[in-house]
Amino acid sequence: MRGLALFGLACGLVLAVLVVLSYGAGQVWHSTLQLGWYGFGFVVAYHLALIALEGVGWWLLARGRPDGVLSRFLWGRLIRDSAAEALPLSAIGGFVVGARAVTLAGVGSGFAAASTVVDVTVELVGQLGYTLIGLGLLMWLRPQNAFALPGFAGVLIMSALVAIFVAVQARGAGWVERAGVRLTRQFMGGQLAESGVVQAQIRELHGRPRRLASASCVHLICWLLSGVETWATLRLMGISLSLLEGMVIDSLLYGMRSVAFMVPNAVGVQEGGLVVLGGMFGVGPDTALALSVIKRARDLAIGIPALLAWQGAEGRRAWTRYAGL
Repeated sequence: MRGLALFGLACGLVLAVLVVLSYGAGQVWHSTLQLGWYGFGFVVAYHLALIALEGVGWWLLARGRPDGVLSRFLWGRLIRDSAAEALPLSAIGGFVVGARAVTLAGVGSGFAAASTVVDVTVELVGQLGYTLIGLGLLMWLRPQNAFALPGFAGVLIMSALVAIFVAVQARGAGWVERAGVRLTRQFMGGQLAESGVVQAQIRELHGRPRRLASASCVHLICWLLSGVETWATLRLMGISLSLLEGMVIDSLLYGMRSVAFMVPNAVGVQEGGLVVLGGMFGVGPDTALALSVIKRARDLAIGIPALLAWQGAEGRRAWTRYAGL
């Protein structure tokens, strides 16, 4: 798995460099500077608020638990996204780091792992809805495009796979539970893995459909607000683009990123995707690549301080254990 992620990262880096060089690094940098520092500050603040709302979606799964404190899940979501976007990890690596962060904050380790699995699932359901909205808008705004029909077919396939995955989570399956035990043993400890706590709590969460529905709705709102962020960023760069067009670009971009989830940070996928999607609405390649640069700079501006804080907390925990020996 790690070797596949490294291979994907290497290929993505080569693709990203080739795309930037083909359209001129100087032009891309000039387009990036059009945002300005105040504009960049707005983008960072907006995205932080979006991460917080995503943390609320995760917390909804924990309501009523003694350890279901909202701030712990806000923190865990921040660390999850920071690890996935600021470190050379696949999305799966970010999920694991986020689960460890909420455990360190005081959430039971079994529930941290189980709720991460379920939260990722309901977020994916929300994203599928967002992608469908984006494809519908694309058909309306650009009826003659050749992208929508294959996109709809891809979403239908993904929807079927997600439905199977949800059914397997809810009812359990031998091979899935064995995989869960291996992952839990590796990242949460052998005793927890052998107890079957994670698998039992996943099934318990799936027995609460109202919570799942509310969490999924929150995540769908987050996805829609992500489209607003992309539109606002382009507007701050001086690009006249309608809100609906911005949402099409954003929704289909994240659809591409999900398909390429094993590529760390979606390197190359994001850059190439933005060039193609932006071109549908008259956004030049240099501007599309500049938008990618801004998104990555935003993720680093948020992620590096958050991960340093998390590492400090991990260090204090390790020191406390060592001093107590």
